[in-house]
Amino acid sequence: QVQLVESGGGLVQAGGSLRLSCAASGRTFRIYAMGWFRQAPGKEREFVAVISWSGARTYYVDDVKGRFTISRDNAKNTVYLQMNSLKPEDTAVYYCAAALGARVGLQTRVREYDYWGQGTQVTVSS
Repeated sequence: QVQLVESGGGLVQAGGSLRLSCAASGRTFRIYAMGWFRQAPGKEREFVAVISWSGARTYYVDDVKGRFTISRDNAKNTVYLQMNSLKPEDTAVYYCAAALGARVGLQTRVREYDYWGQGTQVTVSS
C-alpha cells in the first residue's frame, strides 16, 4: 500500500503561482513514477506531468510546458508541482498518483497508475 496526501491548492489570480505538494508514505520503495493529473468540472481527468521516482526524468503535457515544473525531494518522499503563469483554464482539482513496480518509460494515462491522492482544488480567477 502507498498513501498519497496532497496540499497546496487554493485561489489565485491569473498570472499568479501555486506550489502543490504530494507526500508519499507506506511502501514507497515500490514506486516507479509519480504523476500529476487534473480534472475540471464536466471533463475527464487529464495528465499534467510525471517524474520518475529517481527524479532523473520528467515529462509534461504541452499546455503546461514552460509554466509548470515537477520535482521531488528524496528525503521527504514528496513530489511538487510548481505552477507559474496560471490561467483560468488551469482551474481544476489536481491529483497526484503513483505508478508501482517495474515499468518502461513514463506513464501518462490514468489507468497506468495504482494509487491516487484525494485531490486539491486549484482555482484561477481572471
